Amino acid sequence: MNTKILMTASSIFLMICGFGLTFVPEEISEFLNAGSNQTSILFLQILGSLYLGFGMLNWMTKNNLIGGIYSKPLVIGNLAHFLMSTIALIKIVGKYADSEFIIMLSLTIIYSFFTVGFGYAFNKNPNK
Repeated sequence: MNTKILMTASSIFLMICGFGLTFVPEEISEFLNAGSNQTSILFLQILGSLYLGFGMLNWMTKNNLIGGIYSKPLVIGNLAHFLMSTIALIKIVGKYADSEFIIMLSLTIIYSFFTVGFGYAFNKNPNK
């Protein structure tokens, strides 16, 4: 498996989410009906910075040999993030209305693909 594609795709996805959560948290909060108080906006911005940092980490390591004992902490971190998020999304995806359902279903599918990809990278030895 070519992990460069996996790392590049995950970094782009995480950075897009990070930029959105960091720079337009009020609009995202209103769209998700989460309220627009200062605390929820602050937490969305902190979450955005986390996504940006994780995306940059994946981008900077996309050329490394991923899997086996090489970059194992990176793969485990990504796998944990995507797996736990996928489980949470699966639990809640059916509770959204029509317009929000499509977005949440799309996020669930994207997270599922990344979960499978990082799970595969975790269990396979790296190839040059």
